[in-house]
Amino acid sequence: MRKRIAITHLACFAAFLFSGFRFQSGSPRTEAAATQVDICIYGATSAGVIAAYTAKKMGKTVMLIEPGGHLGGMTSGGLGYTDIGNKYAITGLSRDFYRRIGKHYGKFEQWTFEPRVAKQYLQQYLDEAGIKVVYQSRVISASKSGAEIKSIVLENSIKPDTKTNQTVSAKVFLDCTYEGDLMAKAGVSYMVGREANSAYNETINGVQLMHGHQLPDGIDPYKTEGKPESGLLWGVSPSKLEPNGTGDKKVQAYNYRICLTSDPANMVPITQPADYDPVRYELLARLIAKQPQRKTLNDYFIWSKMPNSKTDINNRNGFSTDMIGMNHDYPDADYKKRGEIVKAHEAYTKGLLYFFGHDARVPAELREAMLKWGYPKDEYVETGNWSPQLYIREARRMVGSYVMTQAHCDLKEVVTDGVGMAAYQMDSHNIQRIVVNGMAKNEGNVEVSASGPYPIAYRSLVPKEKECTNLLVPVCLSATHIAYGSIRMEPVFMVLAQSSAIAAVMAIDSKKSVQQIDVAKLQAKLKTDPLVNGRTPEILVDNEDSKHVSVKGSWEPVKKGGYGPSFLATSESDKKGGSVTFTPEIAAAGNYQIYAYFPKVAKPASEIKLSVKAGSEVKAISVLEKDIVVEGQTSGEWYHVGKFNLPKGNTSSVNISSEGASGAVAADAVLFVPESK
Repeated sequence: MRKRIAITHLACFAAFLFSGFRFQSGSPRTEAAATQVDICIYGATSAGVIAAYTAKKMGKTVMLIEPGGHLGGMTSGGLGYTDIGNKYAITGLSRDFYRRIGKHYGKFEQWTFEPRVAKQYLQQYLDEAGIKVVYQSRVISASKSGAEIKSIVLENSIKPDTKTNQTVSAKVFLDCTYEGDLMAKAGVSYMVGREANSAYNETINGVQLMHGHQLPDGIDPYKTEGKPESGLLWGVSPSKLEPNGTGDKKVQAYNYRICLTSDPANMVPITQPADYDPVRYELLARLIAKQPQRKTLNDYFIWSKMPNSKTDINNRNGFSTDMIGMNHDYPDADYKKRGEIVKAHEAYTKGLLYFFGHDARVPAELREAMLKWGYPKDEYVETGNWSPQLYIREARRMVGSYVMTQAHCDLKEVVTDGVGMAAYQMDSHNIQRIVVNGMAKNEGNVEVSASGPYPIAYRSLVPKEKECTNLLVPVCLSATHIAYGSIRMEPVFMVLAQSSAIAAVMAIDSKKSVQQIDVAKLQAKLKTDPLVNGRTPEILVDNEDSKHVSVKGSWEPVKKGGYGPSFLATSESDKKGGSVTFTPEIAAAGNYQIYAYFPKVAKPASEIKLSVKAGSEVKAISVLEKDIVVEGQTSGEWYHVGKFNLPKGNTSSVNISSEGASGAVAADAVLFVPESK
């Protein structure tokens, strides 16, 4: 573990007057400005947007600062094939975001989407709250009094000039960037790289030489095959393979989540980049020659289809969109060096797409398939139809009041101060490409399932109190490399950002440090007012809620693939029949939209019988298997049962029956969503 601390002590500033927000994107700054707000949020990622919305809705003055010109981070930067893990873990405004996306596409929820649509609905939150983003403003220093941040100084990201620097003071600060720059400037301890397994009693941290996304045996790593003296191919590191579990300062690979289109009317052709260098793809050419049977795009890319003939393309197998080993300096690099690393990734990725479409060493079938795709005219129109957001999977990670570890992902340790959940697998992309036994090999990939949805400690969002008392860090939170690999998903960042913003408000109102707020009250606020609007929250009845669920017949719990920790299912051969009844406690009478969650099961019944009891009325409903359409990285889907008027109390229910079913039946969760008045 290492600490990197950078604190800049500036002269004390006089009183700051709230004077609105200046420096909108593209507007030059002509004079220095001083701004004072309740809560300063650095980073207009999806997390930053949700945090700003939450704080403003709770009555605080807010400043949302973005060091670049892009709104929404990876959520609007190409990652449309959302990494969910388990929808149960996604709550509050984060879930509301995917409901808004769903409404756009004519569904209840939608987890696959176009970048411009994601940006549209993130902007909608800001418009509703009356928040203007301060773009192209990056932090260069932080001033502290003891352990409290008093102010930060921003410079213009495009044309730095001390004459146009801006000072911002706030009662509480949130760092919602992927890099954790504000956290670092504030002198908070952090980690870059991988801890040794021994540091936190883990098993899959540190160096890991595994089979996933690996190069096959027999690929020569040298410029002239068989001759080490000729030097290594581009992208192959001279580093030696350390023993498994060894810690280091290396960072998992970054890439672009690529949005292409197959619609000729909306297509910009993929042409040869100005800085194209086929030498970068020599190892890929050898890989292609090694496996001539692989002739589809999906053999080399995770080619996920998005709405309207678009894609979210991700890394796959031994050589793909990950620019392995070329980002190790990024987390602690200065802004100039980071810019160079970003440009190198863009050049590599655009060159990769061109290589697949035009290099003679690529099979004709692959070239022809690639040439059917191009950059979408209606995406990223301000940046040449290319995403302005590199996928910074991991940079700095705070070493805060509490560290999340593999034990939490495995449910061997469960925190009581949870203010959000994670459920994705413990996931690390490759970290280096090295020579092992005379062959080119990738190292660092890990894909190990977590044990199920698990809580994330509030303490992991705050620094040690002696280091900083008014900073929350919901993105570069306190977690080991391998635990962070499970937590670091965009929906989870949004959940933690909402929790952080509420905590910031509580700290201000109670005049306490962020470490000393009443976490139980924070947890209650998240539960009773999940959308920060004071409305009646929806009611979830999960199969594990024994108080509100009754079971008859032979139903067995299934631990993976459902909504929440488990679901109930009958066997395909069960002829006895049975039922599961979900009975909610309706706090306020009114119209409710009811949804039942159906996970995928082996050999499912073609028809499932439901019945809804709304007070004294009962309605029978047949659910057909063909009507349950599962899309994206999820194992189930909500089925709209219908709209019902439900009286207050517990006289209403939903019954799922296996009687007469021709296959397996699942009973998992039922959702009661009150209609807005």
